[in-house]
Amino acid sequence: MSRKWFAKATVAAVALSIVLAGCGGAKKEEPAPAANQPAPAKQETKFRVGMATDVGGLNDESFNAAAYAGLKKAEKELGAEIKAIESKRNEDYEPNFKSLMDLKYDLVWGIGFLMQDAVTKMAKENANQKYAIIDAVVTSPNVASATFKEQEGSFLMGVIAAKTTKTKKVGFVGGMDFDVIWHFDAGFQAGVKAVDPTIEVKRVYAGTFTDPAKGKDVTLAMLKDGVDVVFHAAGATGNGVIEAAASQKKFAIGVDQDQNKLAPEYVISSMMKRVDVAVFDISKATKEGNFPGGKVVTLGLKENGVGYAPSTLWNKMPADTKALVDKWADAIKAGKVVVPENMDKLKGWEVPKI
Repeated sequence: MSRKWFAKATVAAVALSIVLAGCGGAKKEEPAPAANQPAPAKQETKFRVGMATDVGGLNDESFNAAAYAGLKKAEKELGAEIKAIESKRNEDYEPNFKSLMDLKYDLVWGIGFLMQDAVTKMAKENANQKYAIIDAVVTSPNVASATFKEQEGSFLMGVIAAKTTKTKKVGFVGGMDFDVIWHFDAGFQAGVKAVDPTIEVKRVYAGTFTDPAKGKDVTLAMLKDGVDVVFHAAGATGNGVIEAAASQKKFAIGVDQDQNKLAPEYVISSMMKRVDVAVFDISKATKEGNFPGGKVVTLGLKENGVGYAPSTLWNKMPADTKALVDKWADAIKAGKVVVPENMDKLKGWEVPKI
């Protein structure tokens, strides 16, 4: 056998062994089984909160805007997925609720007493859907109701107006003639009376929450008649109230949110109604499994649900005004003063000593 032939045979044998190994001829070593590994984390379902506004819309700078602030806080602090649908007219309420329900929102809010009938109907037809409403009571296990003692915060606005007026004429502009707006009206008149019962309170109801031009017109008429401080509880209509007062260099008092930014020199205070607190707190309770269905949450001065705005222009008032306002606020919180909530209770109300 020649050396040349032997070398070729050796090379072929080596090549064959490599091929056999690659085809499984050699036993392939399996990796050791992994140690006990935790199962993949289950993705948490996102909590979802929807809201249908009242007819004033999100840009009313007042009631609906305050509710939306609470919704945004739920988004930021609770990680909630949120959606707000604006209602342009009363007929939009039910379709807007149905839309949010179809989109599987865990909690659906109705903002305002005008939605009471729509929420009542929807709650009855959809027993498994959770609803919540502001400024009305719906007696149903799947509805949480939030109301406010607007008369208490408005009382403080009456004290402010009475201390500030130079003409001894102050005004009140309501949106629509309903129970909730009577709270503002009666409380404001009681606050004025507590300071000086000889001060005249002129009152007008605009008949709408959505017409700033109407608000401006009725306010200009008041100012022409000698009113120099005017308080409104009129939603977007109240924007016209503030515009009219500023145009005549008179004072206005806002509502629901701090409205000083609308006329920084002339909005001397605002009756803060913490709709945002109610929206956030009930949304939070719902996420935590404590939905207050069938219950009514009522917020007044004691619960920090109403009060005066942080931007209140105390420098535009007599020096003792803030101390007096705080004194009345403390008495109301302590239960020493019960503020009348409607015209009937106002008629027989006597100013208590504090």
